[in-house]
Amino acid sequence: MKNHIGAADRDAEFTLAQLRGDCARMAPHWVVPAAVLPAPVLPSSIHGVVVSRASARLVEAMPEYGQ
Repeated sequence: MKNHIGAADRDAEFTLAQLRGDCARMAPHWVVPAAVLPAPVLPSSIHGVVVSRASARLVEAMPEYGQ
């Protein structure tokens, strides 16, 4: 009988430390694009937005949005 190590067996042996090491080695190769901030929009220019009653009640019930 052959001793065959399948993909599932290899994954089971992969540790968090190995994953962190792989990520640390790849990090310098990742390019981080410059953050693009959206331009502010005047409330008077927002029109035609339709929200269901259930969604409006949900947002209205959130304290951080209701104040």
